Amino acid sequence: QLQLVESGGGLVQPGGSLRLSCTASGFSLDNYAIGWFRQAPGKEREGVSCISRRYGNTYYADSVKGRFTISRDNAKNTGYLQMNSLKPEDTAVYYCAAYVPRTYYRGTYCQLEVPHDYWGQGTQVTISS
Repeated sequence: QLQLVESGGGLVQPGGSLRLSCTASGFSLDNYAIGWFRQAPGKEREGVSCISRRYGNTYYADSVKGRFTISRDNAKNTGYLQMNSLKPEDTAVYYCAAYVPRTYYRGTYCQLEVPHDYWGQGTQVTISS
């Protein structure tokens, strides 16, 4: 079965840290760019961060820049989102997703707004004291 599985969510206090994992099953993640998205209750889904297929180029939304770090380990078929200095407004369901860049050049950067081929089921992140 082709799927992405997230893990690592939970409840932490403001200022705390979490690391989310996104593991691909049934396909090789190194052919894909990886994106992380989140959706808070009553709000639209927003793109948080992404990492390119080639060269590990990254993008961060302004709201998480300097606090979140995206990475990937192709040998483990897994992507990660390290989240530090967490704030209550980071509370949301976090989703990872993956897409195949259509050209070699597009593989050198990532985009959150393109259609993604696979989505995970989501993991809840709650920041509260």
